[in-house]
Amino acid sequence: MKIVTIIGARPQFIKAAVVSRAISSFPDVQEVIVHTGQHFDTNMSDIFFEEMCIPKPNYNLNINGMTHGAMTGQMLEKIESILLAEQPNWVIVYGDTNSTLAGALAASKLHIRVAHIEAGLRSYNMNMPEEINRILTDRISSVLFCPTEQAIKNLYQEGFKQFPCTLLNCGDVMQDAALFYANKAKCPDFSLPEHFILATLHRAENTDSPERLQSIIAALEEIAREMPVVIPIHPRTRKKLQELNFDFKQTRLQLVDPVGYLEMVHLLKHCSLVATDSGGLQKEAYFFKKYCITLRTETEWIELVEQGANIITGWKYEDILNSYKQLKHTTKDVFSSPLYGDGQAGHIIIQELQRIDS
Repeated sequence: MKIVTIIGARPQFIKAAVVSRAISSFPDVQEVIVHTGQHFDTNMSDIFFEEMCIPKPNYNLNINGMTHGAMTGQMLEKIESILLAEQPNWVIVYGDTNSTLAGALAASKLHIRVAHIEAGLRSYNMNMPEEINRILTDRISSVLFCPTEQAIKNLYQEGFKQFPCTLLNCGDVMQDAALFYANKAKCPDFSLPEHFILATLHRAENTDSPERLQSIIAALEEIAREMPVVIPIHPRTRKKLQELNFDFKQTRLQLVDPVGYLEMVHLLKHCSLVATDSGGLQKEAYFFKKYCITLRTETEWIELVEQGANIITGWKYEDILNSYKQLKHTTKDVFSSPLYGDGQAGHIIIQELQRIDS
């Protein structure tokens, strides 16, 4: 059985590495990895692949820095050529990027079966390009590997029971990754307080709105009066703050350069609380038993909210402060439920593809 894996960003490499490690234990399964280059990342050096135990891509398309349509169109054309040459049994795509949609479209038009990992997630915010990508990819996939029961329910509500596809809750590959990398965490090259809040802020709806950005930063500044706030700051966020004449010298926030995944694991293991507008970090906070304040008005990971591990605050100053006050003294243990599987998602995925292929 031959699998072509399509990925386009560093987080997708980490997810795909879980499945690649599973594939290595199946001698009759061959994997060909295609990196679209969607998110150009200077940190993805040879050292990155060695440290992360990630196989290097067989193809690198170097497609980035364009509009969504132009990027997706070029990816579609080049991925189609690769699929015609490789003739795989399956194409695996991850999550919700333009690379995901382009890979799924190219495969489906060639009548090659698509397996979508992280299927069924919904924020119900159609202003997000990711929401469009994940909905379209789900609809043209042959197997939908869902990370949670909520994702399965979302697909049932959209009528997927009637479609010619397989739905399976395999658990979350990022749970597998968290377990694998927990002991490989790297201490970052800056000093950390004994107790601190880990915050990230990068989504366009927050950074492109001066009102939202200033409100969130003001709330984090106020929280930093009580507990240090460490922010690996996204280049877009730094640029937007500069445009607002933010005083980087006088801020109470500890602003640091972006960190790699192993450094982020270290920060997650040692922080007291997480505040973020990232989808993935909400979930990773749960993996490392940390409460999370989500600086958005919705989340794909609704089970975290229902479990009491995550509070959706949006961007308003008072809402953020109230959520911090609610969580800072809580002692309730909400992290014992296996919401995301038992760390065997990678093996479940390959076993299922083999079962279907047999």
